[in-house]
Amino acid sequence: MMQKPHYLALFCAIALALTGCAGKHIVRAAPPSVSTPPPDITEPMPPPATPAQPVATEEPPPESTSPVPPMVPAKRPTPPRPRTPQPDPPAPRPAAPQISPQLSAKDLASTKSSTTANITTAEQNLQLANGKQLNAPQKDLTEKISSFLAQAHEAILADDWVRAQNLAEKARVLSAELVKSF
Repeated sequence: MMQKPHYLALFCAIALALTGCAGKHIVRAAPPSVSTPPPDITEPMPPPATPAQPVATEEPPPESTSPVPPMVPAKRPTPPRPRTPQPDPPAPRPAAPQISPQLSAKDLASTKSSTTANITTAEQNLQLANGKQLNAPQKDLTEKISSFLAQAHEAILADDWVRAQNLAEKARVLSAELVKSF
């Protein structure tokens, strides 16, 4: 004899099987309308043989029309969106002019000497790192120092001594940190 949970499971399975998919509606598409192409004309057909007896004229049989399938609304293709004219890309901006303060002759000489001293110190400290086994933070420091030194040299070539002094000072400070980490 079956226990109550088995009856309950059996009852649920039967109820589920009997309900089916009530929400699913199947819609048939209309069969495609195909017309037969006209026959190719190759030779004229010979006239039918006429019988010797007079033929009574009969009314032509009514044309049989095929039943029209029910109309199913076809999905209309979405019309293409009208193309809006694309705006012209903006013209490239000219490079921004470098604004550097005008230094007196005395200040310019002082800036040049401090920049040169900072670059020399940073390069010497960077040379101490060559040949040593560096960890990841130390390698990162050496890359930053090299970058600042390269930018300082570019600023010197552009005759921007104030920017060169700032970059050289950053390179010197980072190089001192690198030397301390050994």
